[in-house]
Amino acid sequence: MVPQIIGTKKSAGFRRCVRFCKERGIAFQERDIRANPLKPGELDTIAAGCGGMNALVDTESKLYGQRGLAWMDFDPREELLETPELLRQPLVRSDKGVALDPGEKELGNLLL
Repeated sequence: MVPQIIGTKKSAGFRRCVRFCKERGIAFQERDIRANPLKPGELDTIAAGCGGMNALVDTESKLYGQRGLAWMDFDPREELLETPELLRQPLVRSDKGVALDPGEKELGNLLL
């Protein structure tokens, strides 16, 4: 499987992961969640590898506050499928596993 870096190009973490791969000559696939959101099965698989749906929701994003999600009970799966921008970014997926906003050491373990 070709590693995937999932997020938006605006995200500094996304750009950091792309730069990491390019500097080391690692073949990868970029996936913009706005243009190509995660499908329900993909989201379930990723959540299983990251510790559940709640771990995938970016509680510090501006959108999270604007939608008032901090004060309501909500189904994280439904919200992520409806609004993919709520996903913590970047998300890196490879044969070896899945990582949310990985550091250099974690990226090295996943991709090398």
